Amino acid sequence: MNDTKHLHERVKKILYSLTGITLAENKDIMIANRLHKLKRDTKFTGGDLEDLLDAIEEGNNTTEFINSFTTNKTHFFRECFHFEDLRDRVLPQFANSGRQIKMYCSASSTGEEPYSMAMTVMEAKEHLGKNINASILATDIDTNVLQYAANGVYRFSKSSKEFPEWIKPPKYFKRRVQKNLANEEILIKIKDELKKMITFKVMNLNDSSYPYEKEEFDVIFCRNVLIYFSVEDQNKILKKLFSHLKIGGTLYLGHSENPHDLINYVQRIGQNIFIKTKDAY
Repeated sequence: MNDTKHLHERVKKILYSLTGITLAENKDIMIANRLHKLKRDTKFTGGDLEDLLDAIEEGNNTTEFINSFTTNKTHFFRECFHFEDLRDRVLPQFANSGRQIKMYCSASSTGEEPYSMAMTVMEAKEHLGKNINASILATDIDTNVLQYAANGVYRFSKSSKEFPEWIKPPKYFKRRVQKNLANEEILIKIKDELKKMITFKVMNLNDSSYPYEKEEFDVIFCRNVLIYFSVEDQNKILKKLFSHLKIGGTLYLGHSENPHDLINYVQRIGQNIFIKTKDAY
């Protein structure tokens, strides 16, 4: 095994041990770029890249390492049909009953997904003319993206098709004055009423257990994150999440993901929309 191959295999092994994430075989260029950037960002002067990985294995700069090698591709209202289902089917149940709805976003990245959930709640309140007592827990392993999400400031293009027709961004964002952006771009900041609905926390989906009550959540979004894990680890994560979902609660998965071993414990009602029908244990 040549030196570069050995280095990249070490990165994959360390990343898996820390996060459970499995990097594909075609990620060599990405690994090389991010490894050199990590060395610059951490100002590591203790030797070469092998020495840097030695230091990480000894427990130094592990947060920076995780932040460097996690992927955070997302946008507002990605796979919008899930938010339409939340608006039209799930939220009216809680508006009518007065019960609090507790939702969990298990891979919040830079915050677009949980803020889309919050905007959906606000739209449902307005449409139904009733209050909906909603709370959203949003977690990610990457501390940098969590801070970005908590800040709630985003670039927005005036020609963007990111938001569905039923969302009017000025209702939920304040415009920020910013120089040196492209003509089509502005900065927008999430309004406080949406921020109050969401709690951002660091969490590793690969942990052996999660710090939540059994059947604590009415809704769980676990979308476009399982693809970074092996099938075996996907099953483990889903089973852990599932134990914290109420019977009758809704699980939303990404477009290329499936419930694997949970298939006999859910009812599929739409495109990767699953209702928990019974416990898996």
